[in-house]
Amino acid sequence: MTNPSHPVVPKLQGMGRAQFIAMMAALMALNALAIDIMLPGLQQIGAALGVENENHRQYVVSAYLFGFGIAQLFYGPISDRFGRRTPLLIGLGIYIVSAIAVVFVPSFAGLLILRFIQGIGSAATRVISVSIVRDVFGGRAMAEVMSLIMMVFMIVPIIAPGTGQLVLLFGDWHLIFVFIAVVAIIVTIWVARKLPETLDQADVRPFTVKSIVAGFLIVLTNRMALCYTLASTFIFGALFGFINSAQQVYVGIYQLGVWFPVAFAAVALFMSISAFLNSRWVGRLGMRKLSHAAIIGFVVVTFLWLSVQLLSSEPMPFLLFLAFFAMAMFLFGLIASNFNSLAMEPLGHVAGTASSVLGFMGTVGGAIIGASIGQAFDGTATPMVAGFFTVSVIGLIFVLIGEKGKLFRPHNHKA
Repeated sequence: MTNPSHPVVPKLQGMGRAQFIAMMAALMALNALAIDIMLPGLQQIGAALGVENENHRQYVVSAYLFGFGIAQLFYGPISDRFGRRTPLLIGLGIYIVSAIAVVFVPSFAGLLILRFIQGIGSAATRVISVSIVRDVFGGRAMAEVMSLIMMVFMIVPIIAPGTGQLVLLFGDWHLIFVFIAVVAIIVTIWVARKLPETLDQADVRPFTVKSIVAGFLIVLTNRMALCYTLASTFIFGALFGFINSAQQVYVGIYQLGVWFPVAFAAVALFMSISAFLNSRWVGRLGMRKLSHAAIIGFVVVTFLWLSVQLLSSEPMPFLLFLAFFAMAMFLFGLIASNFNSLAMEPLGHVAGTASSVLGFMGTVGGAIIGASIGQAFDGTATPMVAGFFTVSVIGLIFVLIGEKGKLFRPHNHKA
């Protein structure tokens, strides 16, 4: 008997709402897993493959993000034409095969190529998962479901670095990629057995250059969708910047050693808590009130963080650094799912293409910004903190443009 608090959604053909949320979160979590689990192993990867410049180790993350971002341009139009299931399963297959192939890679260049290919496979999990959610839900219901998905998804950054550290106790860095492949195989079997096709025949779009360009124009000429996507791009750039330099900050500056995953998990926990609270608050307060308050708070917190950082030539006390970072990431959790939902809300009739374009812009743009922040690492946390403040201001400016200067005002009862 179905739990009334987790009702069956008709379009999901018997799958309960709770299982649907768990599945979408698991699909999106494969992306986080492919990034965060290897952070403790970056130093070992660099040493094993002859990487002399420690900043170049960050390319293991950046190469994946570029593949992940660029491929999103194609999965949306493909899934709008051929349905959600088949392209999703093909993407998962690419993800698994490339992860296994890394085990046999002889060079750092080869590793980066395979990481790029793995990103291409993983892009299906991001684009098509969001499209499926948009197929099934809309408005505040979509925002609530996306918040719950984000809450479960954010458990991965909490446990992934620690899991990577644990895996390294049983072997070298190659074993991390074996672990990633095994997890992906389990998720793939689950999807193949349980997930129905969610694309309505009425929403099938022809897969032609003309139709793809038309779909892109629909997205890019919608002021609300474009501005919220650009705002998300800059905010995610800060997150990618931290991920790129996390090992250098926590281990290099603060000498945490094996405690690095614990510090990483502590901050990720605040993101997960805020995503959960967002799922409870969004139905009552709306996406705009929550996200607009959060982006303003993000600017204030990162300004204070940067001010304290610049007051002394010595690193700020670690607990103070962690407190600022945790506050920023708590606000990030309120921003992420709401901005994504606000960008997607007016584009339900081209959900796949919309998810592609928005994902491409957010990921590739965010990866470029994040790589710039990460490569600016100079032995101090100042470039990272300055990067956080800068992108928060730019993100707020794009929101103001999208909303024509009027914050906190819902455009309809759903938002």
